[in-house]
Amino acid sequence: MADKKKAEKKVAAPTEPSRVKTLYEQEVVPYLIKKFGYTSVMQVPKIDKIVVNTGLGDIKDNQKSMQTVEKELALITGQKPIYRKATKSVANFKLREGMNIGLKVTLRGRKMYDFYDKLVSIALPRVRDFRGVSATAFDGRGNYALGLKEQLIFPEITYDQVEKIRGMDVVIVTTAKTDEEARELLRCLGMPFKK
Repeated sequence: MADKKKAEKKVAAPTEPSRVKTLYEQEVVPYLIKKFGYTSVMQVPKIDKIVVNTGLGDIKDNQKSMQTVEKELALITGQKPIYRKATKSVANFKLREGMNIGLKVTLRGRKMYDFYDKLVSIALPRVRDFRGVSATAFDGRGNYALGLKEQLIFPEITYDQVEKIRGMDVVIVTTAKTDEEARELLRCLGMPFKK
């Protein structure tokens, strides 16, 4: 009886592969091998993880508002966020060591590809006066950082339920050795860089 309940509880994972992963394997890998002259498929850069991070700022003392932000981030990413704590006390900001000051989600695997697809094809085009994202926001080691001004660009968030407009940082960590390789990888995967 207990086994039957466990089987019912498990939700079937999507069987079809992610659209972005299929694009990567079938088109991007051969293109990058040809462009950069890799000798092995293992040398081709890929997205390792995506980290979504938001600060709590003014609501760090309000438990109800913190839970609202946590629910919004969980809706957007499809994964439960973890709280980030202050590492040291700063009197000017009324901050004590160990206080919750932010939320972070690290996405890998299927959830990472699904989030990337949603970000590139749905969320970014919804940004007001969107002309593309900066092509220079790389860190020198092939990782890309992107700042979003509001959570309303994601389709899961409805305007009526939003307590306050909050921004978030999205960091795309790749296995690329240089920024040029990472830029080409993200461009092939649909990232709308400014011309």
